[in-house]
Amino acid sequence: MSTAKYKRVLLKLSGEAFAGGAAYGIDPATLTKIAKQIKQVVEMGVGVAIVVGGGNIWRGAKVEEQGMDRVTADYAGMLATVINALSLQDALEREGVTTRTQSAINIQQVAEPFIRRRAIRHLEKGRVVIFAAGTGNPYMTTDTASALRAIEIEAEVLLMTKNNVDGIYTANPLTNPKAKKFDRLTHLKALNLRLEVMDATALSLCLENKLPIVVFDLQAPRSLERVITGEAIGTLVDTKE
Repeated sequence: MSTAKYKRVLLKLSGEAFAGGAAYGIDPATLTKIAKQIKQVVEMGVGVAIVVGGGNIWRGAKVEEQGMDRVTADYAGMLATVINALSLQDALEREGVTTRTQSAINIQQVAEPFIRRRAIRHLEKGRVVIFAAGTGNPYMTTDTASALRAIEIEAEVLLMTKNNVDGIYTANPLTNPKAKKFDRLTHLKALNLRLEVMDATALSLCLENKLPIVVFDLQAPRSLERVITGEAIGTLVDTKE
């Protein structure tokens, strides 16, 4: 088995990753495929923490446009991430991977509260830790939660997964065939060019804490394993010019 480049990583999974090719919900086959990829990485001795989105179940921005209060919509979105987190936990444990879910909102019947030192201890014991409910605050995206949790658990890299897009482009490659891919760029350049890597708050957090980001296509064969071993796939965002 290949040698891992990183000892501890934070993996961001969007809600869309759970839906497979569907517009809504959770696709069991896709979930199993994701769990198998994560299992391979865990067996390489890598500490894996995960932040999940909820866009496959709830789109806060869309219901806000229809008149719903923004704070209420954001809290509903946090609950959607808990559903995804529990689904992923179940899929991982069916693959034999010991997993703990920690929630930023109090929901003790199904998840532990987020406690930084406990999360780190789980990782040290070889358990996967899934962080649900974002930061627990409205107006904060799960991208921001990913950056924050990665810094808190001292992850070496933030792995941002995309669906059918193999990195960062000058424009959306699915709609603009002239879009050009970046193999590498700095946090500052990504901010200045307003590239759709993650929201500005999350990107600024990564910049301030010198946290590298790798953006890659989760659907590509063995993509997660290849990123972990240091293969140059996707786009690397770091502080070096």
